[in-house]
Amino acid sequence: MNKHFFLNCSSNDEGHPELWFGSNIPARDISVLEGTVTVGIDAAFACYNITGSRTDFFSQAITLGSGPFTFSDTLNAFTVLDAAKPQFPRASNHLIIDECKVLKNPCKEGTCENVIGDYNCLCPRGKYGDGKTGCHRGSIITIIAVAESTASPDVKPGCQDKCGDVSVPYPFGIGKESCAMNDDFFLNCTSGADGQPELFFRRNMPARNISVLEGTISASLYTAFACYDKTGSRTANYSQSFNLGSGPFTLSDTRNVFTVIGCDTMPLVTNYEVTYGAACLSLCTEYVNMSDGNPCLGSGCCQTSIPKGLKSLHISLFSLYNYTNVSDFNLCGFAFLVDKNSLKISDWPLSRKPKYGKDAYTADVVIEWVVENKTCEQAKANESAYACGANANCTYPEIGQGYRCSCNEGFEGNPYLREGCQDIDECKVLKNPCKEGTCENVIGDYNCRCPRGKYGDGKTGCQRGSIITIIAAVGASILLVVICLLLYMICTKRIKEKNFQENGGKFLKNQRVRIFSEAELAKATNNYADDRKLGEGGFGSVYSGALTDNTVVAVKKSKGVDKAQMNEEFQKEMSIVSQVNHKNVVKLLGLCLETKVPLLVYEFISNGTLSKHIHDKGSRILASWTNRLRVASEAALALDYLHSLADPPVIHGDVKSVNILLDTNYTAKVADFGASVLMSPGQTNILATKIQGTLGYLDPEYLMTGILTVQSDVYSFGVVLVELLTGEMPNSISKSGEKRNVIQHFISALENNHLFKILDFQTVDEGEMDEIEAVAELAKVCLHSMGVNRPTMKEVSDELAKLKALHQKSLAQQNSEETEHLLGESSQSFCKNASPPMDQSQTVISLQIENYTNSN
Repeated sequence: MNKHFFLNCSSNDEGHPELWFGSNIPARDISVLEGTVTVGIDAAFACYNITGSRTDFFSQAITLGSGPFTFSDTLNAFTVLDAAKPQFPRASNHLIIDECKVLKNPCKEGTCENVIGDYNCLCPRGKYGDGKTGCHRGSIITIIAVAESTASPDVKPGCQDKCGDVSVPYPFGIGKESCAMNDDFFLNCTSGADGQPELFFRRNMPARNISVLEGTISASLYTAFACYDKTGSRTANYSQSFNLGSGPFTLSDTRNVFTVIGCDTMPLVTNYEVTYGAACLSLCTEYVNMSDGNPCLGSGCCQTSIPKGLKSLHISLFSLYNYTNVSDFNLCGFAFLVDKNSLKISDWPLSRKPKYGKDAYTADVVIEWVVENKTCEQAKANESAYACGANANCTYPEIGQGYRCSCNEGFEGNPYLREGCQDIDECKVLKNPCKEGTCENVIGDYNCRCPRGKYGDGKTGCQRGSIITIIAAVGASILLVVICLLLYMICTKRIKEKNFQENGGKFLKNQRVRIFSEAELAKATNNYADDRKLGEGGFGSVYSGALTDNTVVAVKKSKGVDKAQMNEEFQKEMSIVSQVNHKNVVKLLGLCLETKVPLLVYEFISNGTLSKHIHDKGSRILASWTNRLRVASEAALALDYLHSLADPPVIHGDVKSVNILLDTNYTAKVADFGASVLMSPGQTNILATKIQGTLGYLDPEYLMTGILTVQSDVYSFGVVLVELLTGEMPNSISKSGEKRNVIQHFISALENNHLFKILDFQTVDEGEMDEIEAVAELAKVCLHSMGVNRPTMKEVSDELAKLKALHQKSLAQQNSEETEHLLGESSQSFCKNASPPMDQSQTVISLQIENYTNSN
C-alpha cells in the first residue's frame, strides 16, 4: 500500500529466506483479520557471579517509528525470569498470578480479565454466559427472561432496561449498540461466576447503580492491600490501578473519599499521568475500635479527598515499620477509594485479612458522567447530535466540564429520550395543590381557578370582587399603558428636536441641502445592517442605502465613542463638504440632524477606491497608462480646486488612494474630509492640536512640527503618484520579505534610470515612457522633504493636464496614421479588383468613427 507496509525478504545466516519487519526484527506471522504482525525480539538480560559482580548484560531498545504500528497492550505481557523460572509479584505465603498473561488463551471464548486469585472471561457483545466454558447468542425470549422487561420509559424501544437487578436507563444501553447513545455508554451485561447476569462498566468494574438525575454510576473496585507477618516480612500485596479513559467519565470528587485502614499503613495514590499525587498516613500503637463514629483522622484509619476531574488512579501501600510494632492486633493494611454514603468503618476491623477470588473485598466508587465535553451553546449548534429531548433543558454539572440534560419544571422522565420528559399532572400527583379553587392541569404547570364571585390566583388564595372592580382594574391598566406610550413618543420627539437645533437645523433648513429624517435613513440602510457596511474610518462607518425614489446613497454614521469629539468632527466635515461643489469631489446630498451626532448622506460611488484597483490584480481599469494618467490628473484637479478655488480654501489632510473613489465611468472623486481644515483669508498654515492622517502618506514636515499646510497635501499626492506608478503601498513588504521604504526605493530607481523595472503596468511605446518619466519627476518634486521646495497643487494639476492633453493628441495622431494605413491597403486591394475608388465623404466618415472611438 505504501512504504510502511513494504517488508524485506532476505536470506538469514543459514541461507534460508526470512521476512524482516523494520531493519532487524524477524516477522513470524501476519494476520489481516486481527490486524497484527508477530515478530521476534531478543530478550534483555543481566548475569552476576557469586560475589555480586555483573558478568554480562544486554539492554533491549526498539522503536516502531511514526508509522501506523503500535505494540499490542492486550496480546503482549512484560515478563521477568529468574534462573529460567517466572517471577511474579509475590510475598512469602501468597502468589498473585495474572492468568490472562501467564496462561495461553485461558478463555474458550471472549476476553480474559484478571481478578485477585482468579480470572473472568467476558463474552462478546450480543452473547451471554461464562466464556471459560463457552458463550451463547441470546434470543429475544432469553433477553426478556434475563431483563424481565423489554419496554420501559427509561430505554429506547426494543431495548433491555435491566441487567440482573440493575436498571440501565438511556443514554446507557446493553445488548445492542443501538440501545446506547454511543460507544462510551454501551455496557456489557454478562453472566457472573454464579451464572446470574451482571452489569460491567468498562472491563472489570461491576456496576451497582446508574442515576440519570444525578449523572452518576456506582461501581465496585477491588481494594488495595499489603500484609506482613510478625517478623516484618511481607506476605501479600495487591496494588489497585484503573483508568476511565478519554470519554465523558470522571471520578466524583464530592461523593468519593480516599480511605486507609491500618496501624502502620502509608499508601501512595497517583493518577496515570502523575499530575496528581497524595498520601495518607494511618498509625496507632494500640487496638482501635473501628466504629462508624471514627473520624478517621490518622489513628486506625485516615481519609483524604481527591481533586475534580480525576480519570485514573494507581494505589500502592507501604509501611514504616512493617507492622512489627502492632503485629499483635494488626498485620494488614487496606487502601481504597469509596463512596462516602456506602462506607461503614465498622466493616473494616484492624484484624481483617484479605480474601481472594469472588470473595475478595471491594468498595463502591461513584463515577460522574456528562453527555459530551461541550458547552450548551456548542451542543445546541449541532441539532442532530444534541442529546436533550423534548421538554428538556441543557444544564452544567458541578464537575465543571461538559453538559447534562434535565426535564423542565413541571415535567419528569428521562431527558435523553426524544419524548422522555412527560408532563406531571400536579392535580393528581400533589395532594390538594390549590389553596382555594379548582385545580386544572396545564402542560408543565397547573392553574387554580377561583370559585365564582372571587378572583385572583387560587395557588395563594382568592378574593371577592365585583364586576365593577374588575373593569376598573383593567381600564386602569390600559390607561397606564397608553400614558407610557404617549410619554415615550413625546420624549423621543423632544430629543430629536433638541438634536436638530443643536446641529444647526434652524440655519441649514433654509440652505440648499436636503434634510433627512432618522427613520428615513434607518429604513434605507436596513437599520445599518452589517452587509450594508462599505467601510470604516477613525470616527465613523459608511453604509450603502436606497431611498424611496431608488436613489442609492452612502450614509456616514459616527461610532459614538466620544460624543463631544464625534460631534465636533462631523460638524467640521459637514461645514466643509456643504460648501464644496466640484465634479471630482464626492457630493454631499443631505444631512440628518435628529441624532446626537449628525448623519452625512453622500452620493454613492459604485466602483470603490483607487487603492482597490491598484492592488487588486484582477482589476483591468488601470492596466493602461492612459487611465492612470487620467485618474491622476482628475484627482490633482480636485485638490487644486480645494486649495485655490474653494471659498474658504480647504486643506484635505488625508490624501491617499483609499480616499480617491471611482464612479460608474471610472471618474476620480476625492472623498473623506474627516481630517480636513478650513483656512482663513491670508492664512498659509495651521498648528494642529493633534496629528491626523495615515502613516506612509503623512508629510514628514507636518509630522515633525505639527504645522499643517497646503504643501502637506502635495506630499501626500506625490505618494499616490508613486503608488500609481509602482503598484506598491507605502512601507510595503519586498519580495524578499523585508520591510522597505517605497519612496526611497522609487527615487533611487529614478535616479539610476531603472524606472521601467518598477512599473506596475506595461508601456506601449517610447512616447508613453517619456510621459511616465515626466510624471515620476513630478512625483519626486512633490516628495521633497521641505514644503517650500514642493510645487503648488495648481502647478501639479497644470503639469498633469498638459501631459494628459499631449497623451490624447499622440493617441489621436497614432489612430489617424493607422486609419490612413488601413485605407491605403483597402484602396490597393480595391484597385486590384477593379472596384471604383472610395470618394472623399466616405474617407471623412471613417476618420470620424476612428477618432470618436478612441476618444472614449
